[in-house]
Amino acid sequence: MFERWGRTVYRRRRLVLVLSAIVVVAAAVWGLGVFGTLTSSGEFDVAGSESQRAAQLETAALGRDEADVVVLYRSRTSTVDDPAYGADVTRALQALPAGHVDSFATYWSTKSPQFVSADRKSTFAVLRLRGEDEHARRDHLAAIRTAVAVPGLESLVGGSTATQKMISDGVKKDIVLAEGIATPLLLLLMIFIFGSVVAAGLPLLIGVVAVFGSFSALHLFGLFTNVSTYAVNITTLLGVGLAIDYGLFMVVRFREELNRGRTGEEAVVRTMATAGRTVAVSGVTVAASLASLLIFPQSFLRSMGMGGLATVLVDMVAALTIMPALLAVLGPRVNALAPRWLARRQGRQSLFWARLGRGVMRRPVVVLVGTLAILVTLGLPFLRVSWGGIDARALPAGTETRVVSETMTDEFPANFTNPLRAIVTLSDPVSSPAARAALSAYTGRVEAVPGITGAQLTGEAGRTARIELTYSANRMSAEARDVVRKVRAVPPPAGASVLVGGATAALVDQLANLGDLLPWMALLVGVTTFLLLFMAFGSILLPIKAVIMNIFSLSATFGALVWIFQDGHLSGLLGFTPTGFLEPSMPILVLAIVFGLSMDYEVFLLSRMREHYDAHGDNTAAVAAGLQRTGGLITSAALLFIIVVAAFSTSGITFIKLTGIGMLIAVLVDSTIVRALLVPATMKLTGRANWWAPGPLRRLYGRYGIRESDEAVVPESTLVTR
Repeated sequence: MFERWGRTVYRRRRLVLVLSAIVVVAAAVWGLGVFGTLTSSGEFDVAGSESQRAAQLETAALGRDEADVVVLYRSRTSTVDDPAYGADVTRALQALPAGHVDSFATYWSTKSPQFVSADRKSTFAVLRLRGEDEHARRDHLAAIRTAVAVPGLESLVGGSTATQKMISDGVKKDIVLAEGIATPLLLLLMIFIFGSVVAAGLPLLIGVVAVFGSFSALHLFGLFTNVSTYAVNITTLLGVGLAIDYGLFMVVRFREELNRGRTGEEAVVRTMATAGRTVAVSGVTVAASLASLLIFPQSFLRSMGMGGLATVLVDMVAALTIMPALLAVLGPRVNALAPRWLARRQGRQSLFWARLGRGVMRRPVVVLVGTLAILVTLGLPFLRVSWGGIDARALPAGTETRVVSETMTDEFPANFTNPLRAIVTLSDPVSSPAARAALSAYTGRVEAVPGITGAQLTGEAGRTARIELTYSANRMSAEARDVVRKVRAVPPPAGASVLVGGATAALVDQLANLGDLLPWMALLVGVTTFLLLFMAFGSILLPIKAVIMNIFSLSATFGALVWIFQDGHLSGLLGFTPTGFLEPSMPILVLAIVFGLSMDYEVFLLSRMREHYDAHGDNTAAVAAGLQRTGGLITSAALLFIIVVAAFSTSGITFIKLTGIGMLIAVLVDSTIVRALLVPATMKLTGRANWWAPGPLRRLYGRYGIRESDEAVVPESTLVTR
């Protein structure tokens, strides 16, 4: 199949390139509109959970009562008791455009002491904005920020809507910055790796195609469902990273075929039959791993799953159509502008990997124990992981919305603008004496829950009432989650039902849901990996070892993330504020991406080993030959991918930084400790059992196996053995 496709692309190479150019231009025009469809609100909420049902019931029965914007006011000299202070603030708020603000609340309108700081010089206003959706409300912020300013007072604008806008704007800036950092570094390093300016440019071109294609797909998805703001970062990262991997494999194989004396057409056909097949297997594996994210109901993870799937498919299709067409047009000119000293360097690199492979296999037990000790040590911090949600500390220090959030925490009653909300549905109208008595009794019971600092009826309509509960713990802490569970355990009034919502309640539901579904995700990824690796190599043992080694590799990665982001080591160097916990969706995202990427390297390494073993039946020689032929290529691919994710690690948004650094660590560990040391050591110890399968499965593999074949296995004499 791949041979036929390669021949077809070669013979219609110019038509393929013209049609591809038209599609890419259309995708770019359509894809750049993606930013208008993205959302950053409610993306970690669990569909159908108690907290979401509480929010839906509250909105339907009582209307929105969200603190969309919090305006913080500070005076150097006056207190809130000064009539001029109150008059100036009230005048500014009353002058806000009626089409922008639905209502506002201040100390002077409520007389609530919770609006006043301890020194009485600071206060805040809570604004509820007009607008059918988040994007409409965000559009009002610029006018509001100007209108709320009061001469003589410091005014800062924060709150959920302002935070979401800052994150959305930050995502766009991060993409521009990451591309500005990564592109020149990638080009220089790829020239060094490829030894040719022309060859180095091809994978980057595929990367551009992949980014525009993924943006276009996200734009389309955004018309029908919620798509996370952060999906753009991840799809850009994946699009460029995978394009470089696939482009590297394809170009290197094409040049090998040319060096063997093949014609341009023969080289393209053989490249598609070998490296093209590997790219297809890798693409399916990565896609299957990312598809596991679709089992989660949170729009954040589902967005990553959808965006990741689209990106992988675009990368794979581009690598299997545009890349061979470009190679067909270029032919030997793919080696243009190739300095001779780079060719000599590649020969020395081959010698290094040959020596490393044989050195590992001389002492496989020592290497196995040593590498496992390193991985286990790196993974130990993960045993003390704590989970929490995202708050304003995820934003860069000193930003306006973060300053507002920190000031609210330090100077005002805890969680006043982020209370728990008990939505009570009674059997009688709230206005009836019986309902009033039942509601009063219930309010007293929840107010007595340890950790609750206040309970107040803040809304009623028909048979529905809202009770807002303030509490003393940090809203993302384990203590706050315990308060939610205790409140939910309080018996409701007779004949009534209670739904408890709010930010902390949503976090409780999120953690419970992730814990329930994570085993199913792991099972899906594990089974998929096993099946694909069996179909690639016809072995029972190799897929099992691959899954186990991935577990060790991921454990080391997660342990490092705990040490860095939860414990706060390197926070000064990396530029983030440690919170004492990790947001649980990020490690799950890293797991899905890295599990698929690791199979990329696994397939490429083991396929060369399998070719040699099939030809000679010598397991030790096969392992050495496979490492010699692919070690430099895998390391180069990993290094290029690391540059891409390292650029995204410069993000000012902590959880984007965490994702980038997590993938950086995972790819670094996988391409060095695992592929270069652990794989050859275990391959040596298990010997011929590596390639064993029961008779029926062996016949199945013989008929349907997906492997990178070659017409001529490289003879022993051409392999470096010194």
